[in-house]
Amino acid sequence: MSIISLYHVHNWQPFLLEHEQQRMMSEMEQGRVLYFPKLAFPFELGDEQIFSGTLIHSRVKNISYLPASGRLKGVQNNKGELTAIVSRVMRRYADITQGLLRNLFPAFKSRLRQGRTSLRPVEIQGRPSSLEKDDTRLHVDSFPSNPTNGERILRVFTNINPNERTRHWRLGEPFLAYARKFAPYLQPPVPGSLLLLYLCGITKSKRSLYDHYMLALHHLGKADNDYQKHGTVETFDFPPASTWLCFTDQVVHGALSGQYMLEQTFFLPVEAMREPEKSPLRILEDIAGRPLVHVA
Repeated sequence: MSIISLYHVHNWQPFLLEHEQQRMMSEMEQGRVLYFPKLAFPFELGDEQIFSGTLIHSRVKNISYLPASGRLKGVQNNKGELTAIVSRVMRRYADITQGLLRNLFPAFKSRLRQGRTSLRPVEIQGRPSSLEKDDTRLHVDSFPSNPTNGERILRVFTNINPNERTRHWRLGEPFLAYARKFAPYLQPPVPGSLLLLYLCGITKSKRSLYDHYMLALHHLGKADNDYQKHGTVETFDFPPASTWLCFTDQVVHGALSGQYMLEQTFFLPVEAMREPEKSPLRILEDIAGRPLVHVA
């Protein structure tokens, strides 16, 4: 059975009945991908300049925007009209995705924390990358420098390709099976190493045991060539002018091809979920037999 759940949501501030909201929330917490095939980004006059071939530095794969500060990173020659247009587009995407989630999941809205906005203008297929940064390989998301301390990673994606190019994803097994497969290879951190990473500025805060093990699961999945060859359960093409969202710390995924996508990251505390036991944190704690985040 497909893990893609199709919904006919056509605008960024939809009105949904309570039972529809509950169904969406339940499906996403189960590890499904919510797919809106006709939910397009609302371009304005002049926005098409973001498709410029000289937009991005050759050494980076995406442009990032921090909604809280308005800081933009990754644009080549970061100044002038083009930079202002990119900032405007990404600010608008940050705003409309926040509005979308508030309408879809009103129970979440006071607990959601908005993270980074990304514009991905580089073709995935054939892009040079280290193994650990190769997003074509099946993986679950974990951020090396930005520990979540158990918070969920919820991401909204919109294909904005102007040339009818789809975003080709492959999807793997449920998180529980993925975690059990690689759990025997997980190693505890070297004593003191998690604090040292923070003190040296490598991480923005101290990694929890949960972050340590999630990052290891991310790396183990990507490094296992046999798993990469045989682990795909489903493939799916997300066409231009479509939007999808999921908990990417739970959905095993890889993006094989595609160019030009907007992406917004949000964080959600596990206790805000309807069924916290389905979170990666609770699953890994059950496997480990101990708490993996510090409780103040």
